[in-house]
Amino acid sequence: MKKVFAEFLGTTLLVAIVVGSGIMATNLSQDVGVQLLINTISTVFGLYVLIQILAPISGASFNPVVTLVDLIQNRTSPLTFIQYALAQTAGAITGAVLANAMFSLPLFEASTKARSGSNLYIGEMVATAGLILIINLLIAQEKLTLIPAVVASWIGSAYFFTSSTSFANPAVTIGRAFSDSFAGIAPECVLKFIAAQLLGALIGLGLTKVLTNDK
Repeated sequence: MKKVFAEFLGTTLLVAIVVGSGIMATNLSQDVGVQLLINTISTVFGLYVLIQILAPISGASFNPVVTLVDLIQNRTSPLTFIQYALAQTAGAITGAVLANAMFSLPLFEASTKARSGSNLYIGEMVATAGLILIINLLIAQEKLTLIPAVVASWIGSAYFFTSSTSFANPAVTIGRAFSDSFAGIAPECVLKFIAAQLLGALIGLGLTKVLTNDK
C-alpha cells in the first residue's frame, strides 16, 4: 500500500501544481503566452522533483498509460495496474480540489474550457507517444537516473510545441476537468483526449520495439 499511496500522493501534487500554477498565472498576467510560460515552468520543476523523490518508492508513474505500458510489457501485474490507475485518478481529482481550495475557488467545479478538434487529438497522441518512447528507451538503455529530468523536459517542451499543450495523462485529464481555470478541460472533451492518449501510448510502445529490436 505504500507504493499505491505514493502514486496517489504524487498525482495529487502534480495536478495541484498544474492547476494551481494555471490559476496563479491568470492572476499575475492577462498575456496568454506569459500564462502558459508560468504554467510550464512550475510543472517542469514540480514534475522533476516528484519523480526524483517518489520513483524509488513506486516507480513514479503518476499516469495510467505509463502503468498500462508496464503491464503490457510484463513489468507489473494486473492487480498493481488497477490499484495504481485508481490511485492516480483519485489523486488527480484530489489535486484539483486542493488547488481550488488554495485559491478560494469552489472545491468542485466543472471546467467550461472546451478542448476539442482533430488537431488537439493529434497533439495528445504526439505528446503521449513521445513520453512512452522516452521512458522505455531510457529503461532499455539502463539510464534510469535520467528519467526525472528527461521526462520533465519533454513535458515542458510539449506544453509549447503540441496543439493540446500536452496533457499526456488520462488521470490528469480527468482531474483537470474539476477546475474551471486556465488548466481546465470541459468534461465532454475528456473521453476523446483519453482515447488519443491511449492510442499515442501504443504508438510510443511500437516505436520503442522498433528502436530496441525487441520482439
